[in-house]
Amino acid sequence: MKKISSVKFLLLSAFLFSLLNCISIPKSELQNGDLLFVTAKNSGLSGAINNVTQKKENEKFDHIGILEIKDGKYSVLHASPKNGSNRQNLKNFIKDQRNDGQKIVIYRLKPEFQKSISNALDKGNSMLGKPYNFNYILDENSYYCSDFIERAFREDDIFKLEPMTFIDPKTGRTNEFWQSFYDKKNLKVPEGELGCNPNGLAGSDKLIRIKDL
Repeated sequence: MKKISSVKFLLLSAFLFSLLNCISIPKSELQNGDLLFVTAKNSGLSGAINNVTQKKENEKFDHIGILEIKDGKYSVLHASPKNGSNRQNLKNFIKDQRNDGQKIVIYRLKPEFQKSISNALDKGNSMLGKPYNFNYILDENSYYCSDFIERAFREDDIFKLEPMTFIDPKTGRTNEFWQSFYDKKNLKVPEGELGCNPNGLAGSDKLIRIKDL
């Protein structure tokens, strides 16, 4: 019996060790100012965002944050529905996405644009504490995820605001999810109004896709 118990203990230890390795953070591969894109789901709000914004087959995202490495600490500045514009420990950020069945892809500014990172992080820190923009219509009092990142880099003109669209490419009509979404808020679908989205930011020619995290 003791031998069986010992074997079980060794197997359990090996499993836990493997699990810890799976959630470890390869910090040597990360740089200050890296952009962390979160892959989209196929349904709900996530799927609806992707439905009307996806441009490339390998760019399917619904969230984005920027990595700040300071005093040996790794954190993500981002605007989330749960906590608004906030700073989150990188390990917890990764854990949250994995718990939702989503992955993270690292993008990085090309070398000639990396001088913008310091200003972007300063701006990002100045925006912390603002509530989340649940209407996805630009205003100065609340931010959604890609809006937060675009604003962070706005001074250096890294990203562009573009006319938003909520047209389902399969039907040529307003996506049913978004029509219902804005109807419930008694708002007009903001078709054509300026905005941004994670897929649009990922498509910037100023970024390089590095790898999955």
